[in-house]
Parts: sequence; structure tokens; C-alpha cells
Amino acid sequence: MIPFIDLAAQQDRLRPQIEAGIARVLAHGQYILGPEVDELEQKLAAYTGAAHCITCANGTDALQIALMALGVGPGCEVITPGFSYIATAEAAVLLGAKVVYVDIDPETFTLDAALLEAAITPRTKAILPVHFAGRPCDMDALGDLAERHGLKIIEDCAHAIETEYHGRKTGTFGDFGCFSFYVTKNIVTGEGGMVLCRREEDAGRIKTLALHGMSRDAWKRFSDAGYKHYQVTECGFKYNMMDLQAAIGLHQLKRVEPYWRRRCEIWARYDQALADLPLELPAPEAPATRHARHLYTILVDQARTGIKRDAFLDAMTAARIGVGVHYLSIPEHPYYRETFGWRPEDHPNAMRIGRQTVSLPLSARLADEDVADVISAVRQTLSQPAGA
Repeated sequence: MIPFIDLAAQQDRLRPQIEAGIARVLAHGQYILGPEVDELEQKLAAYTGAAHCITCANGTDALQIALMALGVGPGCEVITPGFSYIATAEAAVLLGAKVVYVDIDPETFTLDAALLEAAITPRTKAILPVHFAGRPCDMDALGDLAERHGLKIIEDCAHAIETEYHGRKTGTFGDFGCFSFYVTKNIVTGEGGMVLCRREEDAGRIKTLALHGMSRDAWKRFSDAGYKHYQVTECGFKYNMMDLQAAIGLHQLKRVEPYWRRRCEIWARYDQALADLPLELPAPEAPATRHARHLYTILVDQARTGIKRDAFLDAMTAARIGVGVHYLSIPEHPYYRETFGWRPEDHPNAMRIGRQTVSLPLSARLADEDVADVISAVRQTLSQPAGA
């Protein structure tokens, strides 16, 4: 029996360096707002080309404080795709804003810019596009729309740390770019996230919101410069990153490009080995873009394959292959249907793809033999569609 192949297994080759980094944090004892966080923010800003980078507790928090920094709240509308992780909508809902869904492009699985203008109303405050699976959205079209209508853009870059659009890193086009460093992401801090922005005043506001709404003096009030009195200037959150997390992220960031290259190799193997099967494979990379290769998603259409998507998931798991669903459309979830009356059928592309999608293992940790086992399991499952 083969060992179970995780959907997003993380590299263990950096364990000695990560342990040494954590040991340094334990030695200096400044577990929050310390040198590791400062260093990670500086290096992430350099990697992305952003003017300002502020780390935070997780990617959901990044979205929420970015929305709040733009003044999103009751009476505001935020446009976003209905095909995403629930955090994209949740961040706006928790601020009392109305989420307006636009369907996705059936090929790229990203926000269909051609449908967006019809969704804009006088209450629309922001557009929140998602760079799904590491593929960039059409930022030219979104930027033009936002400029014409006076709207803000917050990019959901949870899958897209390496992604580029026309020579620029995603997260640097909108007013804010929000990232996740969750355990399944391409850079991992366990939990963690960051916000990128262009303007110094926006960076200051994000930092204030991430630390209880305290004034800037509070950030270093226990440093060797002496105690600093602080003022609470607005109601904020406790969303800052710990230096223990940053110590992990620093060593992950050093390997981000080699990890990406390995995922590209695995992606190409999947493309070649699965091309003759009755599956819909990911669309080719768009010109003048760089795909982060975060998720390799296939569509299992029962009419073509003879097997239901969920039966395919069960068979792959029984074959000891970790698989995932990214994602059910958000209106499929009971809370959003019952609370807001959202209907999956109103967004047919998101509904269809959400009911057919399967993510295959894609990690730099996978050996060639692991990739071969995944391919073999896919082919075997489709040749014997039990549970159809």
C-alpha cells in the first residue's frame, strides 16, 4: 500500500533552518511586533515590488481590515465572484456590507469582467476579484471599470504570491492586495497573511486597524526607546502576526521560486498524462502572465466520465490520494442561501464548476513517484467508475 499522498504537503527540508529561526525568537523573547516580523515585511515588499507590506494574523483578517480601511460597512456593496473560498464574502458580510456576486469566466474561473458593469450601483464601494488557483484576473479590464466608476479594488491573492500580470506582481494593482500564508498555501506561516498597498497613509491605517485601533506609538511601546503612551483612534482588531510565525515565513520565502518551478514540472506532467481522458483540465496560461500553479483542478462531468464527482473523490481517497474541492459556489452554502436568499442557479458557471471541480495534489514535496501514483489513480478511477 502506498503512503497517503497529501493534497498540499509542505516541504520538510527547511526544518533545521526553521527550528533555528524559532529558537532565535525564543531567545530574544519578543514574540510579537519584533525583528522577524519587520524583516519578513521588508522582504515580502521587495519580492512583490509593493511600496508597503503589513503582515497580519491570517488572510481573512487581511481582507477585512482592507475593506474597513476603504470605509466599507453598512449601506455599501462589494462586488466579488461567487466562486471562491467563503472568506472572500465573509469579510464583507461581517462589516455589514452587501455582497453582490458576479459569475466567473467558464475557462479561467476568475471574475468575468464583461458581466461586472451591470452589477454596479450607486452603493458599490469596491470590487474584490480573486486570482483563483494562481491565475491572474484581467486587471486591465477591472482597473478601467474601477476608474470609470470611482471604485476601489481589493485583490484576493490568497493563491497568488508568485502570480504576475503583464510584468507586475498581483496585489500591486488594486488599492490593497490581500494574501494568505495558511498551511496549504505556497508560503506558509501556519496561519498568517499580509496586506500590500501603495500609499503610506493606507499602510498606517492598516497597522492601526490590526492592533486594536491604537495609534502608531503603541507599536513599539515596550521597546528600548522607552515606554510610549498610546491613543485608541478607532475601534480595531487584534490581527497582528507573531514573530514565531514570521520566522517560519522567512525561510519559506527563500525557497518560493524553486518550489514554484517544481510545481510547474508537476503541472506539465499532469497536463500531458491526463490529456486523453474525458476531463476538463486547467486552461493554458494567458499571454504576458505568470501562473502561481497553486491548485491543479480538473472537472469531472458525469455525462462525459460516467462517474459522479463525489464518487470520484471517494475513489481517489480510497486509493490513498488526497483530493479537494475548490470550491462549491458560495450560494451553495446553507447560511448564505438562508440569510441572503442567494441562489446557486443565478451564477451558472460558478454552480457547474463548483459541482464538478476536483483538486489534485500539487506540492513541491511530491516526488516523481508520487506524481505517477496520482496519475495512475485518476486513470484507474475513470476506467472503473464505481458509484456512478
